[in-house]
Amino acid sequence: MIGEKVRGATLSANEQTECLAELNTFMDALALERLMCYQITEDTLALTASTASYTIGTNGAFAVTRPVKIVDPCFVRDSSGYDTPVKIINADAYGKIVDKDGGYTVPTHVFYDGGFSATSTGTINLYPSPSGSLTLHINSWKQLGTFANLSTVVLLPPGYQLFIESNFAIHLAAGFRPVSAEVIKLARDSKAAIKNVNAPEVISRMDVGIVRVRGGNILNGP
Repeated sequence: MIGEKVRGATLSANEQTECLAELNTFMDALALERLMCYQITEDTLALTASTASYTIGTNGAFAVTRPVKIVDPCFVRDSSGYDTPVKIINADAYGKIVDKDGGYTVPTHVFYDGGFSATSTGTINLYPSPSGSLTLHINSWKQLGTFANLSTVVLLPPGYQLFIESNFAIHLAAGFRPVSAEVIKLARDSKAAIKNVNAPEVISRMDVGIVRVRGGNILNGP
């Protein structure tokens, strides 16, 4: 029960509109939580020679869902199928590059300006500017789906339905009445279960000064 509403009761049209808006607010906020993102999505863009900046979003030059955050690994692939890693840098590092238009070659750095424009796009800035016949590959967090209307079907992995139902109940109850201990436990446990599955694997590594490292590469082996 939330306020005066009982499970199974029919909401008025105004209540349905309000609840849908609150649900989408709740879903939108989840995009900022890395461990709620069940997939790191890879997208590709054929680069234009000498063009270093590209808007990204459904209305952008890079017409994909606007990323919340771009993460490793990113790389540029040439026409022969060879990949060059691209390092993600922040605004400070990008701003310190003196000659941003110098030379046309394979980009080695990318700065993602997540500024939310009027067209709902961010901007990808590459350095140095690309030469021809290159394709950029980026990995990024993407928003979870929102609901266009009350009958919208959103497909999510196992566990997300319980998480959304229990946690949204708490979200919606704020300001109306306290939530039962049972719902709080469902919300906490369902969120913890999802985070446990989505947590990146931890790879331990020893300092090179502690162990002797043999040189090698992908072509010649160790």
